[in-house]
Amino acid sequence: MILESGENGGESMIGTLARSLGGGGGMGAGEELLCPPTNFAMVDRGIYRSGFPNLDNLGFLDALNLRSIVYLCPEPYPEVNAEFVKSRGIRLFQFGIEGSKEPFVTIPKDTIMEALRVLLDIRNHPVLIHCKRGKHRTGCLVGCFRKLQNWCLSSVFEEYLRFAAAKARVSDLRFIETFDVSCMMQCVLGLIYRYHGCGSQARRISYQDIS
Repeated sequence: MILESGENGGESMIGTLARSLGGGGGMGAGEELLCPPTNFAMVDRGIYRSGFPNLDNLGFLDALNLRSIVYLCPEPYPEVNAEFVKSRGIRLFQFGIEGSKEPFVTIPKDTIMEALRVLLDIRNHPVLIHCKRGKHRTGCLVGCFRKLQNWCLSSVFEEYLRFAAAKARVSDLRFIETFDVSCMMQCVLGLIYRYHGCGSQARRISYQDIS
């Protein structure tokens, strides 16, 4: 996780991702067309978000070399998707948050905190977050993640609204606004800063092994 990343910097990262997957050039003969899931985007280096991947999206996910998937729905993972993650050795973290159209549905804070712990551990990266549409449950988790990155609330809301659009929920925005990042301090205190290469001096966070 890049704690001091600039706000609204996703566009440049998306361009980097597209180039790394071969999206910057033409299709050669016999090459597979990679189709991303709906609402796919890069959240941060090694962290992605999307709606529910279908069969047509598995080639795209394969190209991401995922280590983990954070699945935010209570329903069992479909057989095709489950076989895909098993065959690739991808860890599936399921946090069952009920989907609801009620305006004041209660979002489980403890569940969001557990999902954040997965995102904070770079041993789980690259990781994909997804729910059904990639709008509400995913938007809440990403919004809380942004607060950990010290994004201002207006930018957090702007990102949420960009994906939720006309389906935005006041209850989601209220949850993000009132989410107290200090509740994650015990987890964050178990982390250490490390600098990683790959041509970047970005400051990263990883778990410290405590014996």
